[in-house]
Amino acid sequence: MEWIIFLLFFLLLLVRVPVAVALVISASLALLESGFNLNVLPQKIFASLNVSTLMAIPGFIFAGVLMSRGGISNALIDALKSWVGHFSGGLSVVTILACAVFAAISGSSPATAAAIGAIMIPGMVEAGYSKRYAMGLVAASGTLGILIPPSIPLIVYGTVAEESIGKLFMAGFLPGLFLTAVLVVVAIVYAKIKNFGRLPKASWRDRAVLSVKAIPAAFLPVLILGTIYLGVATPTEASVISCVYSLLVAVFIYRQIKWSDTRTILRETVNTSSMIFLIIAGATVFGLYLTNEQVPQDIARWIMEGEVNKWIFLIAANLLFFIMGMFLEPTSIILITLPIFLPILKLLGIDVIHFAIIMTVNMELGMVTPPVGLNLFVVSGITKAKLEEVVKGVMPFVALMIVVLAIIVVWPELSLWLPQNMSN
Repeated sequence: MEWIIFLLFFLLLLVRVPVAVALVISASLALLESGFNLNVLPQKIFASLNVSTLMAIPGFIFAGVLMSRGGISNALIDALKSWVGHFSGGLSVVTILACAVFAAISGSSPATAAAIGAIMIPGMVEAGYSKRYAMGLVAASGTLGILIPPSIPLIVYGTVAEESIGKLFMAGFLPGLFLTAVLVVVAIVYAKIKNFGRLPKASWRDRAVLSVKAIPAAFLPVLILGTIYLGVATPTEASVISCVYSLLVAVFIYRQIKWSDTRTILRETVNTSSMIFLIIAGATVFGLYLTNEQVPQDIARWIMEGEVNKWIFLIAANLLFFIMGMFLEPTSIILITLPIFLPILKLLGIDVIHFAIIMTVNMELGMVTPPVGLNLFVVSGITKAKLEEVVKGVMPFVALMIVVLAIIVVWPELSLWLPQNMSN
């Protein structure tokens, strides 16, 4: 029966049924066939959404929309250009660092790629960079949005696994910086090999003026992460703080938000948030079926009887995530697989927080692998380029990210050092 349900689910996806609806239909039919009382489903769905930690999701999404539309991202990019834009590969570094900073506010990869790509891709092409390379760089760097905290997938992961969101955020910080550093080094080397263009060197006066202008924008990720790490605010409270601060900065400092923009900003926030919450609701029904049929326990028993060690499991899990990432977005993958994997992680002695980062980096890869990599479509949309051109541009970065993933898998301390030490 389990195979029939999974087959039905993927068939519904192939005919372009929304993920949330596909989850509900396939799981509901299975529950009905097993004699389950479907009248309790609305109650279960409401209970799954009535969780305070999930309220951080619309907060960070709203802050990210304000950042992209309120001049905050422009101020950061201008300041970074003034300092490193004249170096070989300088614009590549600006793009990567801008994505990293934006990631520390929005928690969303597509939002990061859209906000930074719309500004940086035309600028890189004008400076002599290959358009294919520029598109690939933005698509790959945009994936930092779900690894560097705050991260929406990590919020969902923490809710399902009943783990501290703050610890998960801390766990993603060093791997996020590591991936950023790797991208920066490779971008500089590649730009020197290809002799890509550079911007005129900015004067010290221009640097000072642009840096001062960028201070309110640069302080936002410090405010978000600082309040969480110092225990001043929970992630949900930090998301509200980020909303208020972003609004004040966008309206009163950069003055690029008008009253007429309110509807657009709110619509974008609601659309993105509601998509995530609908998927959570659909996955709740799917998870209820798995629990009712004791699928996680059956898989754990099968692993125990087959003497599967943790390395074989991790390799298999990474392959599964990579394949699923080609077709599903991160929230769906987490909600479908994590309830099954949690008992297995405990059985094999794999740290749940370390596994969260492994899973998130796989979700990053899913953002830039066809046929349904969201960042690919975002970059294709803002550049009006063919999807296959974006795919060709991002493939070298996919290989690079796989190497980083392997390092994170075999080096758990990279993910665990910060949460272990900051919690002491």
